Amino acid sequence: MPATQLDLRGLAARQPPSRRHVASVVDDADAVRVLGPVPALAAVLTRLWRTERLPAVPVSWEPADDTASTGLARALGVGTGAERELPLVRDDHGGVLLAAGRVTAFGEQRRALSRRFGAQAYCDDSRVADGPITRIDVRPDWTAADRVSVAVVTLPLRPVRRETGRALQIACEPAQVVRDGVPYDREVTKWTWYSDDRVRWRLRP
Repeated sequence: MPATQLDLRGLAARQPPSRRHVASVVDDADAVRVLGPVPALAAVLTRLWRTERLPAVPVSWEPADDTASTGLARALGVGTGAERELPLVRDDHGGVLLAAGRVTAFGEQRRALSRRFGAQAYCDDSRVADGPITRIDVRPDWTAADRVSVAVVTLPLRPVRRETGRALQIACEPAQVVRDGVPYDREVTKWTWYSDDRVRWRLRP
């Protein structure tokens, strides 16, 4: 059966698609072909997960030409190889992470990147932050199953604390989360990203 196409090529790299529109296209599909940036693919996987249709519905992706999309497409090997099942990095606020997540002080992003905020964070059992920091970056590690890469910046131009593991847990002063380029819509004081070893999604080349 041919894949149902969801064309979101007009979507800006930092703009999430309409949940209602994604649901209207995805909910009855036996397979989905996504055209657009990383948030478009993330929205489809989020919908399939919430409706318990992963990994029954295979997904193919035609990425946009922005840096995040081309980088993720290269990491996933889009357009190459056979159909395969891949891990899914989720968060405890109902979203998924495909390319990159960031936690900074809450506020306008340019200013937040230069401000520090108090945080305590663990990557699995390793404490990676305990005190004022500038930001935390996290990426799914597509070279290994069920693993994320974490980088903690305490001060600009200072050495970065790096760790890998299955999960990152953060408790902090009010902070801004950006997942795959899209800012979360409110401040947070707790956040978790984790590779869910119970869930897989199917990437069709």
